[in-house]
Parts: sequence; C-alpha cells; structure tokens
Amino acid sequence: MKKLFSSLPFRLLLGIVLGVIVGLLVNESVLKILIPIKNIMGQVIMFCVPLIVIGFIAPSITTLGQNATKLLGVAVIIAYASSVLAAFLSTVCGYVIIPNLSIASDASVKSLPADIFALGIPQIMPVMSALALSLLLGLAATWTKSTTMITLLQEFQKIVLDIVKKIIIPILPFYIFGTFTCLSYDGTVTQQLPAFLQIIAIVIVGHFVWMAVLYLIAGVYSGKNPVEVFKHYLPAYLTAVGTMSSAATLSVALECAHKSKVLRKDMIDFGIPLFANIHLCGSVLTEVFFCMAINLMLYGSLPSVGTMILFCVLLGVFAVGAPGVPGGTVMASLGIVTSVLGFDDAGTALILAIFALQDSFGTACNVTGDGALTLMLTGYADKHGLADMSKSN
Repeated sequence: MKKLFSSLPFRLLLGIVLGVIVGLLVNESVLKILIPIKNIMGQVIMFCVPLIVIGFIAPSITTLGQNATKLLGVAVIIAYASSVLAAFLSTVCGYVIIPNLSIASDASVKSLPADIFALGIPQIMPVMSALALSLLLGLAATWTKSTTMITLLQEFQKIVLDIVKKIIIPILPFYIFGTFTCLSYDGTVTQQLPAFLQIIAIVIVGHFVWMAVLYLIAGVYSGKNPVEVFKHYLPAYLTAVGTMSSAATLSVALECAHKSKVLRKDMIDFGIPLFANIHLCGSVLTEVFFCMAINLMLYGSLPSVGTMILFCVLLGVFAVGAPGVPGGTVMASLGIVTSVLGFDDAGTALILAIFALQDSFGTACNVTGDGALTLMLTGYADKHGLADMSKSN
C-alpha cells in the first residue's frame, strides 16, 4: 500500500478523483480558502520553469559537446528529427480527430470566487530568455572547454533536479486537487470526462503507429530486418510502463538490444544510453495531442497552424534536454506551453495531470523507439566504414 501511495500517477489520479468529488460538494466559502492556496502552488511551479530550462538544457549541451564526434552529431539529429516528426504527426491527427470528439467547448460554467489573497512570485526571467541563455551557456562552455563552468552547470542541474523531486513533484497532487476542485465546481471537468478517456486511448494508439514508422525507416535505411530488434523489446517496454523512467529502464533496454543479431555492439553501448536521455518521441507526441485537445476544451478553438509548427519545433529542443523524471518532458516545456500556446493555470494543471496519467506508456514508446534509432546508427556506421570498436577490444 505504501508503494502504491508513493506512485506519482496514483497520487495524481487520487488528486483528480478527490478534486472532482469535492468540487461537486463544496460551497463558495470553501473555495475562497482553497483558491489562494492553489494559486500560490501554481506560482511556485511556474517560478521554477526557467530554472528547469537552464538546469537541464545547458548541461545537456556541454555533455554532448564533450563527446562531439560525427556519430554523436548524427545521433542527436535523428533523435531530434524523430521527436519533431512525431509532434507534426500528432498535430495533423489533432486537426483531423479532435474536432470530432465530444468536447464541449461552449459548455456553460459557474463563476469561481475571486482570489482573496493573491501572492505574486514572478519568474527570474521569461522562459524564452531562459532557453536562449541555456543554448548560449552550453555552447560557449563547450567551445571554450571551460571545465569550471561545465562543472557548475552540472552541479546546478543536480540542484534543479532536487527542486523538481522534493518540491515540484510533491506539491503537484495538491495543485491538481485544487485545480480539479475548481474545474468540477464550475462544471468543466464533469462535462469533459468522456473526452479525456478518448484522448488517452487515441494517444496510446499513436505511440504504436510512430514506433512502426521508426522501425520501418530504420529497416529500409540499414538494410537489416527491424523485426530482429523490436521482437526483443517487450521486457523493456513493460519495465518502462512500470517505472515511467528511461533511466530506470536502461539496464533492461541494453539487455534487450544486445540480444539482437543485427545491431552492432558498439552502437548499442553508445546509442541506447544516449537515446535514453535525448529521444522522447512518445512523450512529445502525447503532449502535442493533449495540448491541442485542452486548447479546444478550455479556450474554445484549436491553435493555429503557425502556432503549432513553432510549438513542435521548440518542443523538440526541450525534449532533448528534458529531465529524466516522470513527466519530465511536460515539466521542461511548461514555458512554451504558456508562452506559445497561451495556457493559463487551468490549462497548465490539465496538461500536467492528463500527461502524467499516461506517462508510463509515453516512456515505453521512447525506450522501444531507441532500438530503431540504434539500428539507424548501425546502418550509418556500416555505410561510412566506421570500424566496430567492440571487435577491437
């Protein structure tokens, strides 16, 4: 039972269920107390977003730069391409599918009481400034080989990761509870429950479609049978569903990949750990579809095509440097969710909650997709005559 309550998806689900129930029962007087508390927690979460951006993007760049070889460059490009193309696929499906779902964008809702104690906690800088600073710091530290700055950024990453684990993650269920209490009180969630279930089911199907696309491309490019890779990945997929962490699944993923007869051993040892940190196609596909649905649900329309293109391109960047924690992709990208898509507190809470509820399946897609990208690396190494380093040891 203790292990169950320590599970983030369970706590978020509990927060959602309790929030919906409480929202149906409470009166306005209770909400006058709850809303300020919820808003303060929201302010804390949003304050940490620029810190998360700097703390994970910049150190990731320095780590990649220290091993900057042609093969590394190829790995980063195909990981980014996979995430962005998955995002574009999700966008197209969103425009086609979401308008046909039972989303009541014009549903009538009750008014919430005003916040009687508004505590503003402004961010240290706009999120896009944090992204630009992260890119410049990471690149400059790599170019100058500044060991002091690289060490400082890596230490800062550890600090920010602790902030996420010990502050943001623990308060998320309570923030979600408060948000869903308000959404239930004004009637938003109770009218949208069927849509939530449909959206999650559609996204899981999308994961398998994208994995099939990746393995097909990898097989055609490498000239090897992709079945000889993904047929070994069931243990890794199931482990990822249980752990919701690519890092926690890494040992199993390596074991599965080494069973393949078509993957080069040196590419496995290089590619699988790298892609576990920079390849998040399933998470990206999920977030894009959810954001589009929530935009229609709360704000009455789908985002424009130009907005979605910008969002997908930037989301790919955030995915490369996202933290390896449950919900890491959506946490790292909250800045562009609010700045590019214009989500308010209610939209932010919804994307956090619904994303976390299926995060295990998104992670499983990421991990299984790593096998396809490693097959691409194997094909690249063979085509360019790169020696198999594992045979020389």
